[in-house]
Amino acid sequence: MGKDQVAKKLVVATSSSALFNLSDGHNVYKQQGLKAYSEYQIAHENEPLMPGDAFNLVHKLLRLNDLLEGDDQVEVLLLSRNSADTGLRVFNSIAHHKLPISRAAFTGGAAPYRYMRPFGCHLFLSTNQADVREVLGQGMAAASILPSVQANTDSNTLNFAFDGDAVLFSDEAEQIYQAQGLDAFTENERLAANQPLIGGPFKPFLAALHNLQHGFGDHPSPIRTALVTARAAPTHERVVKTLRAWDIRLDESLFLGGLKKRDFLSAYGADIFFDDQAEHCQLASEVVATGHVLHGISNPILEKRDLDSSAK
Repeated sequence: MGKDQVAKKLVVATSSSALFNLSDGHNVYKQQGLKAYSEYQIAHENEPLMPGDAFNLVHKLLRLNDLLEGDDQVEVLLLSRNSADTGLRVFNSIAHHKLPISRAAFTGGAAPYRYMRPFGCHLFLSTNQADVREVLGQGMAAASILPSVQANTDSNTLNFAFDGDAVLFSDEAEQIYQAQGLDAFTENERLAANQPLIGGPFKPFLAALHNLQHGFGDHPSPIRTALVTARAAPTHERVVKTLRAWDIRLDESLFLGGLKKRDFLSAYGADIFFDDQAEHCQLASEVVATGHVLHGISNPILEKRDLDSSAK
């Protein structure tokens, strides 16, 4: 496959622990170390892993290819810190669950996100916060998947929901809000209503979804996108004009004026919600798979010792 063919696709990368539940092996790793973990995975490599928190989203993404005419336009691949040896159980589980995933990078503990650009990835889903921060720091979309008891499996439509500031947009306005308060934020956004916001880490992913929606032509698209933001009038105007300047259409825009997002996400039927604030993510994860976007002023850079701890 040539570079141009890859560029036309929507490409999503997932870690092993986001796609499958690896808690049993992780417990072995924590208690007994890497050698015991490797031996455990090899000994159980023919036992299928149970779905993880990103599994239903991945399944519905891959199902889009059945609805699109021509070449497959959605690809999911694996970027894993496992070795090829320990990763064999993951690939066997992929086959067991009949997921059409064929590409992978097993890095044996090294940073897997290095391969996002060569693979042409638009998004990386992981449970490793250190990896997510590194990807976001390089200007690419990534999120740490939170455990969720809910999954929207009843609908064939794939519903994406996004927070605005520090996710689709930069955190330039959020910085003013946190430093100077709501009145200063509102006044700044009113005065800057005609100045498009700088794109955030999820702008290219949203653009890729928008392009994919066009592939369905006059037929109803099975992909829907929604902005779910705490903004309200008059700060909505800059958002509307920013999306217009980007030539990107959202199917729904919810300006909540500070109301809790949880019930609105449930009513929308979101398959996944991306937000930069930990509190919002925890509440949302009660009703929908949620990706914490560890970016912007709400997510200060951790000390290296904290990053090393989160990677284990």
